[in-house]
Amino acid sequence: MRKGEWWELPLAGLPETRPNNSRGAATQEEEPGLMSPRQDADSTAAGSAVPEAAERVGLLAGRLGLPEGWVRKLAAGGGIVTAGGKVRLRLFPEEAPSDRFVPEWRELDVLYEDDFCLVVNKPAGLAVHPTEPGGGGTLANAVAAYYESTGQACRVRHIHRLDEDTTGPVLYAKNDWAQAALDEAMREKRVDRRYAALVQGVVRAGRGTIDAQIGRDRHHAKRRRVSPGGQRAVTRFETAERWADASLLRLRLETGRTHQIRVHLQHLGHPILGDRLYGGRTVPGLTRQALHGESLRFPHPFTGEPVTVEAPWPADMTALHERLRHR
Repeated sequence: MRKGEWWELPLAGLPETRPNNSRGAATQEEEPGLMSPRQDADSTAAGSAVPEAAERVGLLAGRLGLPEGWVRKLAAGGGIVTAGGKVRLRLFPEEAPSDRFVPEWRELDVLYEDDFCLVVNKPAGLAVHPTEPGGGGTLANAVAAYYESTGQACRVRHIHRLDEDTTGPVLYAKNDWAQAALDEAMREKRVDRRYAALVQGVVRAGRGTIDAQIGRDRHHAKRRRVSPGGQRAVTRFETAERWADASLLRLRLETGRTHQIRVHLQHLGHPILGDRLYGGRTVPGLTRQALHGESLRFPHPFTGEPVTVEAPWPADMTALHERLRHR
């Protein structure tokens, strides 16, 4: 499946639709599928065909494993056509870049890319997106420039985020289809994110689970805290190495709360080195928390096959790790 192509599959129970058309019957090549704006208006007046059209949307959405709203949006935009016992879906409609992210050139470390997805290794000190429309200096602005420079007419759609000073892979969808599929995978916890953290103190447990609700800290606008009234958050960890006064942990998120790993490790009594917001001690040569996304695993939005992307450790964490091992 490539850009510009239509995806074709058998109708198999989705009857072809011939909407009312004052210019005459549609040809096979032009026959809109499922529901068109014209059909919707005419059938509303008739009061009969709308449930039938909605049923077809539901059947197709179920077969594709995607939300009905997305399928309905694609149909309304002419992106679904039925003809000759088959349904054709236009997965790569032309779209103008969003003015939400002004392109700003920055060299990117692209870890994975195809016609549906892009994975970029985010450096420290760079937010994933601006806090307000038209803002700059973020990874989203750099991705917008990358798309522009490589002739890709698609919008910037991040699937998940990392804290400004956390490094690692960030996943982007290149079209609405990919975004809908990957968002669904995130909700169903089929996107696996693994992290490495260098933390204070010797973590005695070989592995464990931190299941503690996280809410806002009313005394500090930027900070979160473990709170009985917060949202459920689950982090699994494994202790990979131990030294005299520090440990290397590998972590896996089951939920995606703001600052989740940082809050949970503070709660565990082992804040991340360099994380001054959450009690981590200052470390020479490190100006941020020693937290890095090591790998990202997700089902490909078109094939469903697992894609695993690994991100090498950044230089500051690598240097700190070496010092801890050899002192």
